Amino acid sequence: MSDPQNGSQPAAASAGDGRIYAHVTGWGRYVPSQVLTNADLERMVDTNDEWIVSRTGIRERRVAAANETTASMGAVAGLRAIRAAGIDPDEIDLILLATLTPDYWMPSTAALVKEAIGNTRAAAMDVAAACSGFVYGFATAQAWIAGGLAKHVLVIGAELLTRFLDYSDRSTCILFGDGAGAAVLSASTEPGGGLGIELTTEPQGAYMIWLPAGGAKSPPSAETIARGEHFIRMEGKETYRFATKTLASTALESVRKSGLTPDDIKLFIPHQANIRIIEAVAKGLNLSMDRMYVNLDRYGNTSAASVPIAMAEAVNEGRVKVGDRITIVAFGAGFTSGAVTIQWTADPARGLDADTAVRAEDVHVRLPVDWDSVDPIPPALAELMARPSEVNPPLDDVVPGEPEPASQPVAR
Repeated sequence: MSDPQNGSQPAAASAGDGRIYAHVTGWGRYVPSQVLTNADLERMVDTNDEWIVSRTGIRERRVAAANETTASMGAVAGLRAIRAAGIDPDEIDLILLATLTPDYWMPSTAALVKEAIGNTRAAAMDVAAACSGFVYGFATAQAWIAGGLAKHVLVIGAELLTRFLDYSDRSTCILFGDGAGAAVLSASTEPGGGLGIELTTEPQGAYMIWLPAGGAKSPPSAETIARGEHFIRMEGKETYRFATKTLASTALESVRKSGLTPDDIKLFIPHQANIRIIEAVAKGLNLSMDRMYVNLDRYGNTSAASVPIAMAEAVNEGRVKVGDRITIVAFGAGFTSGAVTIQWTADPARGLDADTAVRAEDVHVRLPVDWDSVDPIPPALAELMARPSEVNPPLDDVVPGEPEPASQPVAR
């Protein structure tokens, strides 16, 4: 039987059963053109290619250009996913953007992406679950669709991690790269799409991977910057040990909630953090490595972008076909983990067409004009505010004036 509270459903659900299913109808990804190789890092920090490859499996990673941001990369990936889905950007009802490197603490990066893709209707918000963020966003999108709150949801994972790395710390600067991936989930009465969902959080690991300063607990200051507290810090051994166990158990539980076994899964798409972790997960699930998708050698760890980039590439490379069941699984800071098992229903050829049709140079995120004016009201917003509506409250006194100066006692 289906259990709506844990996100599971029968593997053999039938058409016309009255349920709303969340199918993946579009997918896309974007990675910057600049490549940072292990040889490049050898000239920056005390490390070498053999050491990095043997311990992580990473050979190179991508670095965003000066004019690129988390929002701009996310917008490109999002538009490619929308194009693959065969819908108009304005048909998206909800935008969820998973990131730990937002353009700003406010507004949300999802709000910037909404404007950049030409959407006028969607609700938009960021998801903060670190490397598990895209999977958490996928699960949230599925819940919105199953609950009848949305027909099309755009889920994006986008990260610009290279601006948060200490390039004198060889334990972290070798691991991370930049990029974005996205998927469109669409409502359907036909069985398929997202099946079993498993999400967990273990806060006892909260300080195993973290950014010490920049939040309310320790706002940025000259002192925090001098101490390098705006760079990512990680306890590698402890993190990897926990990640290996949690990735395996989370994936297995997602498959079980789908009414399936690991033998029923065509391809596992894990978070691309470390080849040793992926190999250990495969061994723990008694799977061969050809059942695990790997691209971390080319991109490193792109956090929330990792799973959607890998999923898009797996589909575009022909590793996933209509009717296949795949499992996406991730682990991240806060010791979050998440997995979703998916029955694939979309034509894989649509992804490559979308990559060609949407060019990164044609996508723009509007920037503030300058610091003093910040962002003068754009004409489109002024027109919207002036438009008559069902409720037209008086606006003359909404913005309070400056307080009158306190009266000064007369000198005697």
